[in-house]
Amino acid sequence: MGNRRIAIGVGGAVVLLAALDAYVITTILVTVVDDLGIPINHLERITPVLTGFLLGYVAAMPLLGQLSDRFGRRAVLQACLAFFAVGSAVTAYAKGVPLLTTGRVIQGVAGGALLPVTMALAGDLWEERKRPVVLGAVGAAQELGSVLGPLYGVGIAAAFGWRWIFWINLPLAVAAMVAVHFTVPGGRKEGEERPGVDVVGGALLALGLGLLVTGLYNPHPDETAMPSWGLPTIAGGVVVLIAFVVWEARTRTKLLDLSGVRRGPLFATLGVSLLSGAALMVTLVDVVLVAQTILDKSSTEGALMLTRFLVALPIAAVAGGFVAHRYGERWPMVAGMLISAAGFLLIAGWPADLENASYGPIPRMDADLVLTGLGLGLVIAPVSSAVLRFVPAAQHGVASAAVVVARMMGMLLGISALSAWGFYRFRSLTENLQMPLPFDSGFKAKLAAYEAAVKDALRTEYQEIFWVTAALCVLGALLALAISTHRDDKNSVETQSERALTQ
Repeated sequence: MGNRRIAIGVGGAVVLLAALDAYVITTILVTVVDDLGIPINHLERITPVLTGFLLGYVAAMPLLGQLSDRFGRRAVLQACLAFFAVGSAVTAYAKGVPLLTTGRVIQGVAGGALLPVTMALAGDLWEERKRPVVLGAVGAAQELGSVLGPLYGVGIAAAFGWRWIFWINLPLAVAAMVAVHFTVPGGRKEGEERPGVDVVGGALLALGLGLLVTGLYNPHPDETAMPSWGLPTIAGGVVVLIAFVVWEARTRTKLLDLSGVRRGPLFATLGVSLLSGAALMVTLVDVVLVAQTILDKSSTEGALMLTRFLVALPIAAVAGGFVAHRYGERWPMVAGMLISAAGFLLIAGWPADLENASYGPIPRMDADLVLTGLGLGLVIAPVSSAVLRFVPAAQHGVASAAVVVARMMGMLLGISALSAWGFYRFRSLTENLQMPLPFDSGFKAKLAAYEAAVKDALRTEYQEIFWVTAALCVLGALLALAISTHRDDKNSVETQSERALTQ
């Protein structure tokens, strides 16, 4: 009993390590931009650094999880930790965006395997009845990364510089590899059949997502909303993802076997996870950018501003679990997405004098961010609970990973699409602005007017992004209505098991 608890504790620690690095970049973005010499009005150049990690994370997660079924948990965990250290070193050393993006992609690919492998390890070590509690603890480590990652990043960056966020990963990864070696069971039992690996499915998923992200990336937003290769590349990505779905329906070895599963409610639940992920990433990135580009705050002050949202998130996640247990998963999901939609609408309406705006004695900024965090947090536990209810216990690890894959996919596609639109809008709003020269008459007044016009353009850009995010949350609420509750779901795996026990 003690050894397996240590093993899953080590697994949870490596999941947390990868999760921290998934979110760490959000609060140090402007700091990295400054260090690399990228002008603040060309933030689109840093977008691949954000999307590279997420793309690697999402694309690798299902396939590497299957590889651990074939070659054993210990070997895959150690290999991924080694590559994670390599990616961290490349990221820390990088002097430009291409190498920085390469490092982040390597980190993402390696980090993406750690969650499903650890969840599968829980399935190996615990019997079916006790497994959900262990899976919940591993999932909590993943969720903790979204809360601590932005604060962890800005704390290390403020104390030692942003590159040390990634240098620190090297000794941590080595220590984790040693711990995995001594605690996680190695290999497979002699004579045990090695399951297949859906290499084609994994490759199609990675290629399809990669094409979508490439099509959405626009290095010249001052010219068009979408690059010349945008529409054909996106169309190609859609075709490849359709091919992925067809392949998964026909192949014997699948990334996620949905045999006997009610697909409508399952896909609706994963859709809610995807849309909440998009909203989460927009908040983590754009709230900090608002703080730094409009309110003239430092990266540390921007992270502290974000804490209003981050503190509310886990509090609501706990509350959502209790509500879902009592009333079923549908209503906390619907309520959470609608509350977050209201929060984004309020954020979109932030006035120019935000720091002095208030609702009576409560600062408006604080109230709006807390409300948004409560809404998105309320969704976390019901989504995971609903997915586990729809699939057999033998697939709980894969299903739990699917929830994270959906959320990360939402983060990836959401930040790609909304960033592309936002950068284009900013350029179109500022294309007629002329920065005054120091020898112009009335230079100080003209410079002040120019800076005010730039901030107005930024405010409009952020406002439109938050409006779209609010609409995504409303769509998530509508999807949640399609998810049955415990009481009215007569065909869920859980309900079938309960009926069998009473007969």
